[in-house]
Amino acid sequence: QVQLVESGGGLVQPGGSLRLSCAASGFTFRMYVMSWYRQAPGNERELVARITSTDSTNYADSVKGRFTISRDNAKNTVSLPMNSLKPEDTAVYYCKADGLVWNRKNIYWGQGTQVTVSS
Repeated sequence: QVQLVESGGGLVQPGGSLRLSCAASGFTFRMYVMSWYRQAPGNERELVARITSTDSTNYADSVKGRFTISRDNAKNTVSLPMNSLKPEDTAVYYCKADGLVWNRKNIYWGQGTQVTVSS
């Protein structure tokens, strides 16, 4: 029943924009820290952006000022508008949920969506 479904990936030219979305269901979304990670072939999966239940955010230095993370607790969604995209942003982007429920860590991952930045 727990699902995280990413959408919005695709092929864009350098300097272009994409908006990623993650639709969540099956858990108490508003209580979870939501994050975007990405992984390029041969690379480690890295944190891109994170937003807490109180709307505190943080970003990887490489995307700061270009990407924005936001959440809509009424719709159980988290978004990542990405601007000024670079070839180095090419990766599979994953939505992640982290929650502490009854002193147990719950961690959920989406299946990922491909972002390709190329001319």
